[in-house]
Amino acid sequence: MGAVGVGGDGYRRTVTPPRTATGSATPSARSNGRRRGARPSGTELLAAAVGAVPGGAERPGQLQMTTAIEECVADGEHLLVQAGTGTGKSLAYLAPALTVDGPVVVSTATLALQSQLVDHDLPRLADAVEPVLGRRPTFAVLKGRHHYLCLARLDNSTEEEPEDTLFDAPAARPGGGTKWLGEAGRLGKQIERLRDWAEKTATGDRDELDPGVDDQAWRLVSMPARECVGASRCPFGQECFAEASRARAREADIVVTNHSLLAVDMLADRHIVPPHKLLIVDEAHELADRVSSAAQAELVPELVDRTTRRARTLLRPETAEALTAAGDALAVGLAEAPAGRITAGLPTPLREACTLLDAATRSALDAIGDIKADDPDPVRKQQAKATLDELSSTAQRLLEEADHDVAWVEKNDSGSRRALVVAPLSVAGTLATHLYDERTVVATSATLALGGRFDTVARALGLDAPPPAPPSPASAALAARTGPGRPAAETPGRRLAGDAPAGAVVPATEGPGWRSLDVGSPFDYARQGILYVAAHLPRPSVSGLPEAAGEELLGLVGALGGRTLGLFSSRRAAQQAAELLRARTDLPVLLQGEEALPLLVRRFREERASCLFGVMSLWQGVDVPGDSCQLVVIDRLPFPRPDEPLAAARAAAVDAGGGSGFAAVSVPIAAVRLAQGVGRLIRATGDKGVVAVLDSRLETARGYGPFLRRSLPPFWYTTRPEVARGALERLAGSR
Repeated sequence: MGAVGVGGDGYRRTVTPPRTATGSATPSARSNGRRRGARPSGTELLAAAVGAVPGGAERPGQLQMTTAIEECVADGEHLLVQAGTGTGKSLAYLAPALTVDGPVVVSTATLALQSQLVDHDLPRLADAVEPVLGRRPTFAVLKGRHHYLCLARLDNSTEEEPEDTLFDAPAARPGGGTKWLGEAGRLGKQIERLRDWAEKTATGDRDELDPGVDDQAWRLVSMPARECVGASRCPFGQECFAEASRARAREADIVVTNHSLLAVDMLADRHIVPPHKLLIVDEAHELADRVSSAAQAELVPELVDRTTRRARTLLRPETAEALTAAGDALAVGLAEAPAGRITAGLPTPLREACTLLDAATRSALDAIGDIKADDPDPVRKQQAKATLDELSSTAQRLLEEADHDVAWVEKNDSGSRRALVVAPLSVAGTLATHLYDERTVVATSATLALGGRFDTVARALGLDAPPPAPPSPASAALAARTGPGRPAAETPGRRLAGDAPAGAVVPATEGPGWRSLDVGSPFDYARQGILYVAAHLPRPSVSGLPEAAGEELLGLVGALGGRTLGLFSSRRAAQQAAELLRARTDLPVLLQGEEALPLLVRRFREERASCLFGVMSLWQGVDVPGDSCQLVVIDRLPFPRPDEPLAAARAAAVDAGGGSGFAAVSVPIAAVRLAQGVGRLIRATGDKGVVAVLDSRLETARGYGPFLRRSLPPFWYTTRPEVARGALERLAGSR
C-alpha cells in the first residue's frame, strides 16, 4: 500500500510496504524442502506434532483454530480467535505458520509465554514435523536492542562509570543517598564479569547471563535503539550482537518477539521486525496497552541531569548551563504540582520548564551538529544527540497540549520518582494504520470476547466493528465445518455464569476484512468449577478489606483448609486479609512483597494448605494446576481506579461525546482483568474448585453485571454461601 495516513491518535505515519521475505538459517534447505511434492497442510503438521507427544490427542478446538488460520491466510483476512485455557493454541497457530512463505512473526506479552515457545513448543514441533516437511524448520528470538550486550558501550564503560553511575542523583536510586565505595566496587566487579562473558557468549542476550547483573551494571553495557549510531558507523558493527539477532530472524521460519518491540516497530514504520506475511499476536488482550506504553514519553529531572553530563564535553559552557537550569526548573515544577492527570493545561511552572528545556535542547543539538565519518567518538556523540532529541520532542509534545494526548504528573509513595508524562488518548488509529497493512494478522487470547462478543476488543485493536448482525455465509460455514468449541455440560437445574447455554460458544463477529472465532475450551467448566458471588455482602465502598468481606473470606478458606489464591484490588486489602488469616487460623499465608514472587508461587504449589495473597500481577502470572489451588477469591470487581490517568481521560472523552465513559472504558477493562483472574482456577482437565467474588455488584448491577458474567467461562453459578462452603468442604474431604 505504502500510503501516508493519520491515525485516530493524531500522529501522521507512513506505512512502508515490507519486502517479500525469503530464506532461513539454511536458505537452500528451506526452499528445496518445500519444492519436494505437495506442501503439507497446517492440519497435517498439527497431526504430526500431536502424534509425537506421548498420549497426545487431537483437540477439536485446536484443529478448528488451525483450519481457520489457514483459511484466513488464503483469503487475506484477519482473524480474532478466543482460545480458552487447555486448547493448545500455541501448536494450533505454529503448525499453519510453517505453511507460509518467509518468516512468520509470533508476538507475546509475557516472558513466560515467550520462554515456553522457544524452550519447549518450537523445539518439539521442529522434531515432529521434520519428516513431514523434509527439513527441520528454524526459529529465532528477536528482542529490543537494549536486551543485548553492546561491545561499544562495554569498551567505554570504564570512562562512563563516573558520569553515569557514581554521581547519579540520589532520587535515581532506591532509597536515595550517595553511592558508597563498596557499592561502586560491586558495580566494577559486575562490569569485569560482563567483560569475561563477552568473550564467551554467542548471542550477547542478557537472559542467558547466569547469574545476572543488576540494572545499573547492564545500563553501562547495553545500548537503547535511539542511541545506537548504526552498524556502519560503529567500530564494533561487524561483531554487533543485536545486528546478529536481526540477521538470524530474517533467515528463520518463525520469529518470536514481544508486544513492546512489535509496538516500537509499528511506530518506526516497521523496519525492525523482518518483513513477513503472517503476524500472530498471542495474549492479544495486552497489545493495545503495550502500544500505548511505546507511544508514551516522559520528562524526568534525573534524565535531564544525566543527558547534560553526557553531552557537556560537546557543548559550550553556557549551553550546558542552560540545560542544567531547565532540569532544575522541571524539578521545582514537579515538586509543586500534585500527582494526577492535568486537565486544565500545564501549570505555569511546568510550562516554563518545558519551554526552557525545548530551547536548551535545540541549542545543544545545533552545537553538536551532524555525526561525520571522521568523528573520533561517534558512539558517544550519537548517545548525546539521541537523548537530547528525545527530551526536545517530549517537551514540544507537552507544550502542544493536543486533544489526542493525555498528560499527568506521576509520583511514587517514597518520593523517589517524579515525572511529567504524556501518552496518546487512544491507539486504535495507530493500530488501524500500522498493524494490518501488507500482512495477515491473527490475534488470539483466552479473553477476547467481552460480554459475549468480539466487537469491543476488535475496536480497541483498530478494526472496524459494525453493529451486531447475522454472521456472513463464510463465517457460518466455517463454524459449521469445524464444529462447536465448548463441550456440552448442562445439568438440569444448574445456572451458568451469564445465563449462557452450557455448550455455547461466543457468536462470531466480523467486519470489513476480518472475522472472529471462539474455539472454546476442552474443560467442562460447569462440572469442574463454581462461580460464587457473595450477593448478600454490602456494596464495597471503602478502600481495604471490609469487615463483612473478611468474615466471608475466613469462612470460605476455613471450609477448604487453605489452598486459596487471593486476588485483591489493593496492597492494603491483601495485607489486611493476610493479617486476618494469620491471627485467626493456623494456615500458612504467603503475601506478595514479603518474598520474591517466583519463590512465593513455588511455595504455594508445594505447601498444600497454604494461601497466597497479592495484587494485580498475580491476576495473570500464576499457573498452579492440581489441588494446590482450589479456591480463588476476588475481593472486588477490578475497575480502573479514578486516579488512573489514561482510563479516566478516555472515559471523560466518551462522556463528552454523549456516551457512557464508564460503560465504554471502565467495564471492558474490568471484564478483561476479571476473566484473567477467574482463569487462575481451572488449569487442567482434572482441576476442580470455586471462584468466590466478594463484590455483590457482579450479581446486583443490572447494567454491567450480566456483561461481566458473560465475559467469564461458563461455571456453575450460585449466590448462596452455603452452597459454596459445602462444595469446598467436599473438596477438603476428598483429599
